[in-house]
Amino acid sequence: MNAAYGLAGIAVVVAATVLIGTLGLRISRTTSDFYVASRTVTPLRNASAIGGEYLSAASFLGVAGLILAFGADMLWLPVGWTGGYLVLLMLVSAPLRRSGAYTLPDFAEARLESMAVRRVTSVLVVLIGWLYMMPQFQSAGLVLRTVTGAPVWAGPLLITVVVAVNVLAGGMRSITLVQAFQYWLKLTALAVPLVFLLLAWRFDGAPGLDRDAVPRFPERTTVTVGAAVTVSVAAPVTVTATGRVDGRAHDGAAVTLAPGPHEIGRDTALTFPRGAAVPHVADIPVRTDRQWGLPLDGREHSLYATYSLILALFLGTMGLPHVLVRFYTNPDGRAARRTTVMVLSLLGAFYLLPGVYGALGRLYTPELLMTGRTDAVVLTLPGRVLGGLAGDLLGALVTGGAVAAFLSTSSGLTVSVAGVLGQDILRGGVRSFRAATLLALAVPLALSVAARSLAVADVVGLAFAVAASTFCPLLVLGIWWRRLTVAGALAGLVTGGVLAGAAVVVTLAGGTPDGLAGALLEQPAAWTVPIAFAAMIGVSLATPRGVPPDVARMMVRLHTPESLDVDRGTWRPKRV
Repeated sequence: MNAAYGLAGIAVVVAATVLIGTLGLRISRTTSDFYVASRTVTPLRNASAIGGEYLSAASFLGVAGLILAFGADMLWLPVGWTGGYLVLLMLVSAPLRRSGAYTLPDFAEARLESMAVRRVTSVLVVLIGWLYMMPQFQSAGLVLRTVTGAPVWAGPLLITVVVAVNVLAGGMRSITLVQAFQYWLKLTALAVPLVFLLLAWRFDGAPGLDRDAVPRFPERTTVTVGAAVTVSVAAPVTVTATGRVDGRAHDGAAVTLAPGPHEIGRDTALTFPRGAAVPHVADIPVRTDRQWGLPLDGREHSLYATYSLILALFLGTMGLPHVLVRFYTNPDGRAARRTTVMVLSLLGAFYLLPGVYGALGRLYTPELLMTGRTDAVVLTLPGRVLGGLAGDLLGALVTGGAVAAFLSTSSGLTVSVAGVLGQDILRGGVRSFRAATLLALAVPLALSVAARSLAVADVVGLAFAVAASTFCPLLVLGIWWRRLTVAGALAGLVTGGVLAGAAVVVTLAGGTPDGLAGALLEQPAAWTVPIAFAAMIGVSLATPRGVPPDVARMMVRLHTPESLDVDRGTWRPKRV
C-alpha cells in the first residue's frame, strides 16, 4: 500500500476522533458527566459505544492473524467474545446498573462494606486495564510500521496523545460519542474491502483450502524480514539473499536452505521461486491446508487449551472494567438489558468478517507465516489482491479502521483506570480524574515499548483470564449469594489474581516450558477460575460473621426494578 494513502487514512480518523471528542468538552461539566455521562446514554448509543471499545486490536487484527496461523481452532475467539455478553446479560448487567456505583471498586465496597476489598479491587482494575492496553499500543506500532516504516514507538506515542486529548476533554460523555462513531467505522472498514476481496477471489477461480499440501508462494516472491526470526524450512529451496542468513552475510547471492531451522537476520530480504513451500516461524506449526481447516488437529494439548480459552472468554467479559463501567451510564436496569441485547447483534455482525480475512490471507499472503507478522494480514490483503488505486484506497480504509480500534479500546480502558486512580489514590473529582488519565496512559506506553511483542489476541486472552479469575467470582457471588463475606471476597480475589497473574508474567517473559505445564500457563483460566470460586465460597462459609450487616438491603436494591424506587440514587463511599 502506498504510504501516503495509509497516512491519509490515519490522519482522517485521528482528526474525526479529536473533533467528536471536543464536543464532549462543551457538555461535560460535573463529576457524573466525566465518570458515567450522568447516566443518560440511550441503549443504541451505548451498545454502539460498547462495540466500539470492545472491538479492540485483537478483534480487528488479531483474530484474522491467529486464524491465518492456526486455523479453525481460533474461531472460538469471536464466538467466546460474543457469547461472553450473553453471560453478562443473564447474570450481571441489570443488577450492576441498579447498584448506583461509579466504578467496580465502588460496587465492591457497597456490597461488602469493606475498604480492604475496595483497595484490592482497585489494584486489579488498574492491572487488568494496563495489561489490556499494552497490546493496543503494540498494535499501533505494527500498523504505523507496516504503512510507513516508522519506528515501533511512534504508534504507541500517537495513540497516547490522541486518547489523552479525548479523555481530558470530556470524560465519559466525550468517549461515548467517539466510540459509537468508531464502531460503525470499524464495521465499514472491514466489510467494504471484503466485498471487493471476495469478488477478486471469485474472479481468480475461487481457490479452496482443502489440499493436502502446505502453503506455497503463488509466484516469485521477495520477503523482507523486519526483525530477526528463526524459521523452519520443510523442503530444500534455493533463494536469493540480501542480508544475514544463519550468521553469514550475503549480498544478492544464491543460498540453498536445507530442511530444518534457519536464522534470518533483521532487514534481510529473501527471494523465493514460484511454488516454493513457505517457511514458518518457530511458534507457527507447519500444517497442510486440510489440517489447518480441522479443529483440534496438530496442536499439543489442544483440547485443554480450547476449553480453557472458552472459559476465559465467556467469564472474563463480565470482569473487564471498561465493559462494566458502560452499564453505569444507562438510565436504568431495563435499559442496561436492552443495551446488552443490542451489543450481541452488533458484535455478531462484526465477527463474521475477520475469519474470512484469515482464510484469504493463507491463499494470498502466505509470507506472513514466515515473518511472524500475521496480525498484519488485514492491512496487507487489499494491496496484495487488488493492487493499484483500488488497493491503496481500500488499504487506507482498513488502516483507518485499525487506528479506530486502538483509539476506542484504549479510550475506554483509560477512563476506567483513571476513574479508579482518581478516586482511590488522588482526592477525587474532575481535576484528579484528569491527572490520573496521564498516569493511566504512561505505564502501558512504557510497557508496550519495553515488553516483547506477542500475538495481539494472545495477550488480550491473558487479560480475560485474569478478569475471569478475579472479578467474575466477585460479581456472580456478590450479586446472587448473600452469604459472601469480606474474608471470602479477599481470599478469592487474591488467590485468582496471584495465580492468573503469575501465569501472565511467565508467559509474557517467554519462560513457559514445553508440554502440559506450558499449556497450563499459557491458558490458565481452566484451573484458576475454579480455584478462585472455591476460595471465595470456602472462606465465606468458614467466616459467617463476616457477612455485611446491611446485606439484605443491598440485595433488595440489586434485584428490585427501578420502578419500585427502593432507595435509589448514586451510591457514595462512606469515606467521602
